[in-house]
Amino acid sequence: MSHIQHRIEAFVKLGTFLRKFVSEAHETEKTAVLKDFSTFNNQLKLAEAANSWFTRESLLFALSQWGEALSKENLTKWLEAYNSKISKPKTVAIVMAGNIPLVGFHDFICTLLAGHSVLVKQSSNDQHILPFLADFLTDECPSLKGKINFTTDKLSGFDAVIATGSDNTARYFEYYFSKNPSIIRRSRNSVAVLTGNENSEELQNLGEDIFRYFGLGCRSVSKLFVPKGYNFDSFFKAIYPYRHTINNQKYANNYDYNKAVYLMSLYKLLENGFLMLKEDKGYASPIATVFYEHFNSLEELKSQLKADEEKIQCIVSRGFIANEINFGDTQKPNLWDYSDGIDTMKFLLEI
Repeated sequence: MSHIQHRIEAFVKLGTFLRKFVSEAHETEKTAVLKDFSTFNNQLKLAEAANSWFTRESLLFALSQWGEALSKENLTKWLEAYNSKISKPKTVAIVMAGNIPLVGFHDFICTLLAGHSVLVKQSSNDQHILPFLADFLTDECPSLKGKINFTTDKLSGFDAVIATGSDNTARYFEYYFSKNPSIIRRSRNSVAVLTGNENSEELQNLGEDIFRYFGLGCRSVSKLFVPKGYNFDSFFKAIYPYRHTINNQKYANNYDYNKAVYLMSLYKLLENGFLMLKEDKGYASPIATVFYEHFNSLEELKSQLKADEEKIQCIVSRGFIANEINFGDTQKPNLWDYSDGIDTMKFLLEI
């Protein structure tokens, strides 16, 4: 068995572990005993204590998605498209964001399965989960020993880099890493296109795209495109099951603050006590707010979204455009769904 096959098998075992952990976590939710998974459970508690956006629900959801993704079937389907062989294993530095749990894990997986070593610089907002998963992989695949390293210092000794951050940090990354092969990711947001023909189930599923991770992910829907005269009553009725979101103190604080700012600025708002809708041509809406914009025709909207494609991560719709995402599925990407449309695996096999 090749060393890459050993790595694949380790990730398959990790997927099994995560699925079992999440299953038992839900079964013992009230007591959080998790005797067989106590060490990992403690890491989740640390993650939750360090970052109040990382609720127990959010952490378990993220782990469940990775557990489902890391099946033998999914890994085989994903990797069979790549026949390239790397000429020499290299060290790839990954600068991770910390907006949602394990947001840089896909880059981590790609790097190891491409045959490289990885040097990880984690966000201070998400430091407790990945080291445990790395130890699990190393235990399952001893040949990974020395191939996974973490640092809090200035990055050095790497051959290529994958870095994710805001538009401001991206400019710094582009300068700092200009001499190395790189993927530099900037801020992106996701949008939904509503025609008025959506049923209540689709609109409720859209709530999942809006509220999961409190709207902090690049795959979170932060803007709606609607036809002129669109009535938001059905939308507000459908997302009512997500009203518990306001119980998170940080979310509630943002809701109150942004509402006060909007009202003092005399902006017209639509709101229901836990989400505000503001008409705005921007894409990056503040927490607890979703922007909306009217369109004249779907063809004009297609042209607009094409022109703005570097600002957009996902488009949620039904029968509107190629590669659209179904309502409720933005936070459930497959292994072959690459951020920013950049084939990370291809990049890693060619450096």
